[in-house]
Amino acid sequence: MTETMTYPLRLPRSLKRAVERQSKEDGTSINQFVATAVAEKLSALQTAEFFADRKARADFKAFDKLMKRRGGKPPRAGDEMPGRKGKASSRVRDNP
Repeated sequence: MTETMTYPLRLPRSLKRAVERQSKEDGTSINQFVATAVAEKLSALQTAEFFADRKARADFKAFDKLMKRRGGKPPRAGDEMPGRKGKASSRVRDNP
């Protein structure tokens, strides 16, 4: 089990009422609702940081070279570029 600690949280009355309503509707405690909301926010921030880091390390010239190569298979059904069903696209994205 994860170690927990108490943290006094001050919320505006309107926000606390909304949390009470939502947690009741979800069938959870206020504590569980707030802990889940905090975990979701942290996850979103960490995900954004992960992709920003990946973008910073991207080699766009290598990507463009790879995408321009000949051969390969056409995209699977549903993976086509919009407006180009059945045709492989020569450009996937614009340069940043």
